[in-house]
Amino acid sequence: MIRRLLPRALVVSLAVAACARRAAPPAPPAPSAATAPLAPDPRLVTSNVERRDYAGSAVCAPCHAEIYDKWAASPMRRMTRLEADARASPARAPFDGAVFHFKGDRVTMEEHEGRRYMRVEAQGRAPQLFRVTKVIGGRYREDFVGREVAGTAADSPALGAPGDEPILPVSYLLFSKSWRYKGYSVMVKERPHLGKHGAPWRQTCIFCHNTVPFLATVYDDLLGGGGRAYQGSVSDRLLPPDRLWKTGIADPAALQRALAAEVIALGAPPLPPRLGIDDALAAAVSATWERFGEPALVEVGIGCEACHNGSREHVQDPTRRPSFAPRSALLSIAAPSPGRESTAPAPTRAASVNHVCARCHTVLFSRYPFTWEGGLRPRDDRAATSSKRAPPGGSAINSGEARDFLLGGCAGALSCADCHDPHTEDRRADLDRLGTAAGNRLCQRCHQAFGTPEALRAHTHHAPDGDGSACLGCHMPRKNAGLDYRLTRYHRIGSPTDPARVERDRPLECALCHADRSAAALVETMERWWKKRYDRGALHALYGEDLGINPLLATLALGRPHEQMTAAGVLGERGDRSAVRALAPLLSSEYPLVRYWAREAMARRGAALRIDLDGDAASIQTEARAQLATW
Repeated sequence: MIRRLLPRALVVSLAVAACARRAAPPAPPAPSAATAPLAPDPRLVTSNVERRDYAGSAVCAPCHAEIYDKWAASPMRRMTRLEADARASPARAPFDGAVFHFKGDRVTMEEHEGRRYMRVEAQGRAPQLFRVTKVIGGRYREDFVGREVAGTAADSPALGAPGDEPILPVSYLLFSKSWRYKGYSVMVKERPHLGKHGAPWRQTCIFCHNTVPFLATVYDDLLGGGGRAYQGSVSDRLLPPDRLWKTGIADPAALQRALAAEVIALGAPPLPPRLGIDDALAAAVSATWERFGEPALVEVGIGCEACHNGSREHVQDPTRRPSFAPRSALLSIAAPSPGRESTAPAPTRAASVNHVCARCHTVLFSRYPFTWEGGLRPRDDRAATSSKRAPPGGSAINSGEARDFLLGGCAGALSCADCHDPHTEDRRADLDRLGTAAGNRLCQRCHQAFGTPEALRAHTHHAPDGDGSACLGCHMPRKNAGLDYRLTRYHRIGSPTDPARVERDRPLECALCHADRSAAALVETMERWWKKRYDRGALHALYGEDLGINPLLATLALGRPHEQMTAAGVLGERGDRSAVRALAPLLSSEYPLVRYWAREAMARRGAALRIDLDGDAASIQTEARAQLATW
């Protein structure tokens, strides 16, 4: 599972850029019965990890025209767009002179002769002008990359080093047609000002939002977790060991030759002769950190080979199929096989697909410490494996879905592609249908015991054709923060009756549908229906002494910030008008994202407040009280 890694000195600045990652992980454990080497397969390509193994998406079009055309217009393909391409697409942020104010700082969005600019005027430093060079995203918001320039004329010189393209400080929200401080897209605390311009694009967003050679992502894994942190890593130490794919060195001499070729491709000095393999890997890490940029990409944006891996062999010989799993004589690849005894299993197709998705959709954003299941993300990832401490739970915000899915019980049989079409944008109606009883057929492929209405009713205690009997409704509940201030599904497949969820998380998952029930009523019903018993002391610690309270309202008052966002989202959808005043205190949360969720929930209940949520807490509450007094 790839996660992006950055030096500790950059953590604060990259949190503002919404791309902060964890420190370099410790050495991976040796392969065991739970992680076994991939077996050879003569039907598949033999090498798909080196730069020379990649052919580019354009060669796929003649044979796969229908899929290629769908993919070319998809959000995945447009994950990163050069400015000229972004301006030609339908959804485009308006650079019409709008001014974004942020605590006395301001950013002006300008356009001159078809070129787009952000003019940043921040307290304590000279104004800066950035010409937009790239756009990131485009489904829910657009983020921007740019070069600082001396003026708006076409021939105005760029300032700074040629590779200095920072993440610009303001994002455009397509769903609300508004501008927002870029750093507040994740769970970070309030910032006093815009600060310096963002971290360099080539050292942050570049690996997940574009197509890169797989080999370039596993250097620190091959070093055993040591060495300098850099843009990419293929391991997530916060996953249990039996869920990890592990990569080692199979042919040191051949690997060294491949590293030498990659270093030269980056424009770095050639590796010295007779360099040890660890030193060669360390040199490749340094070259990647210092030099990897747009010219080093296989493709800008997500290309076919970002998921299918290098496919040049397949292009040259179509009988050699691409492989979702990395394949190379240079590397030893051990796939996870929880509960299996074989020492050389072939990973299921689902496991291979999920591994691909989890290369990027596996983040615990910024340094926010809390996770679901009452977990805590270690300050240093080494803590997750240096003791018997259990890894933390799942993420509470969008972009960690694949990692969360790997924590659940279905990752070996169910793939991300069973619900999501990777070649095009999912239709909202199709996803919504999966969350109803009509979508149960997907789960019943394995869980055949619940294939009859009678069996389903006995299992759920709800009408078999109603929402209460929808598999995803209970086992993949809508409790995570989506990018558009709407709840999305938590992808760790489990049960709302799991003790870890009942006794450690707020709100009770049954309250996501039964928003009018008390904590006591819900818990007693679960105990009666499913023969459970829950620790009342743990419940009192979550909700207070009176369990007759509504768990959603108690979560607003007592919950952790991510739990408050979930409660706000539910009350915005299902609550009554009285929930508005309970939501008001969240408008001055120290986490700006919580503020936005509270305002959106209040608006959905009829109280659309016009408040600058980037202001100070006292001013926000004064304005809120004044506006609610007239509501």
